[in-house]
Amino acid sequence: MDQPYYASTAYNPASIPNQPPSAERPWIKRFAKVRLPWGNTQDVAPERILCDLKPKSLRFWEAAEKERLEQKAQGTYVPPLFEGTDLHQKYDHEHFRYALLSKRSHFWLLMLGGGRFIFLISIFILLIMYLAELIDTDDSWLELAASYIPTLSILLAPPLVCWLIGAFVIRFFPRLWFKPSRGPLWELNRRTGLVTVFDYDNNGEYKKNGTIGEITAPFYEFDAYIATSPDR
Repeated sequence: MDQPYYASTAYNPASIPNQPPSAERPWIKRFAKVRLPWGNTQDVAPERILCDLKPKSLRFWEAAEKERLEQKAQGTYVPPLFEGTDLHQKYDHEHFRYALLSKRSHFWLLMLGGGRFIFLISIFILLIMYLAELIDTDDSWLELAASYIPTLSILLAPPLVCWLIGAFVIRFFPRLWFKPSRGPLWELNRRTGLVTVFDYDNNGEYKKNGTIGEITAPFYEFDAYIATSPDR
């Protein structure tokens, strides 16, 4: 007899146990929050919204894979930078393993994205302020613009510098900014029906010998809370 693919712990909506009473929580955490029940899942959106299965996209990746195999056969293949780097992620029919880049990578990405965002928002706000003041002033537009120069240098220079430095490092020094994290954060396993949270504290074992702790439980044993507020 063939071994069944799914483990006995795999998710089955017909065998979800009764949810125990909620543990006592501080009032601030109970405020405007409701614990969601186990089970009762609903397909609120089709899964295809997360996929790009257009023929044009499929042909593009098929052609890229064909070209890569041909170059390998001819001995002319030059692997891209960081090809084969373990990012600790795994997305297939069985695993959904989630991992982030390192803090160093996030720092440079924040320099680029945060600097650009603040710079553009500051320009928009200053432009609105300038137009509003121009309507209510006797100064010429050029005189008023000249009076904004000190403000522009103070508000726009720091985010602009961050934007340029971040873009320069990410564009020309990939080995400086790109670095995987120490490991995955969590994993969903379709075959076993378990959620695994990777514990990098692990009572100090990770710092001693690199042993990563694993906290596992079935999907339904994680209590989720929905928070509401006046604007949502």
